[in-house]
Amino acid sequence: MTQWLPVPPEELFPFFSDAHNLERITPDLLRFEVLTPKPIDMREGTLIDYRLKVRGVPLRWRTRIEQWDPPRQFVDTQIKGPYQLWHHTHRFEPKDGGTTCTDIVRYRPPGGPLMGLINKLFVQRDVEMIFRHRAEVLEDLFGAQ
Repeated sequence: MTQWLPVPPEELFPFFSDAHNLERITPDLLRFEVLTPKPIDMREGTLIDYRLKVRGVPLRWRTRIEQWDPPRQFVDTQIKGPYQLWHHTHRFEPKDGGTTCTDIVRYRPPGGPLMGLINKLFVQRDVEMIFRHRAEVLEDLFGAQ
């Protein structure tokens, strides 16, 4: 997913690098909560714990910051959580006086031999809905045109 926001990367990156802002940009139905206390010292190796509900099922999620390169990008991966694999690159590139934000997500849902069906029926739709919601909230917060 790619989105342009009318804010330079140096101003936008701090918003994304505060893990507690995930609560603001995640759909309410997930009841997403950051469990790691503030302030979180973001850098390579930082671990962040979350609690959420996926389709009503309570889950815990732990991510690790694998790469930290402010204000250009950072990468988080799931250590424990609902996916077999979650690798999320957040990229911030200056463009036209603002920032092009690009999310590159590689994931593998649970499910063994049924993984493809589970992904098609549930997981892919949920992930797309989460990022659509996030884009709408970011437009409201940063005044995308």
